[in-house]
Amino acid sequence: MSRRNPSREPAAPPRADGATATGLLEAGSRRRNQPPPPAVVFEALTEPDRDPARPWLRLLDDEQPPRILRAEHPRLVVWSSLWPRRPDAQVRFELEFDGTYGTELRWTLLVSEPLPDQSLLGHLRKRMNQLVNGNLRRTFGQ
Repeated sequence: MSRRNPSREPAAPPRADGATATGLLEAGSRRRNQPPPPAVVFEALTEPDRDPARPWLRLLDDEQPPRILRAEHPRLVVWSSLWPRRPDAQVRFELEFDGTYGTELRWTLLVSEPLPDQSLLGHLRKRMNQLVNGNLRRTFGQ
């Protein structure tokens, strides 16, 4: 049986069985430090096109700009899917102050069942990692 999120509410944290309270499954997650504080990273995630001199959300032909489904300044952002072929997907960003100046940023890819095949899943994870831990990080001078 497929677990759907008909209300399109943002995903909640995973339960012990891997599903979230809204029925979405964690399909990938990465955590990495970003140099600026959470408020700056939050702004970059909620307004990715705000600074045309520093573009980072460079989408491929099979991707679409995300919509903000949920935002709790400066700790949480949830995006709609970047991929029209997986409109059920969401990306959850958790931002924590790292104790010095920067941000511990975790992105989590959430999807409904069935999980994508391994090839597509690898592509989705790689793209999120490129966008967040590559492109976004470089805009902050790293």
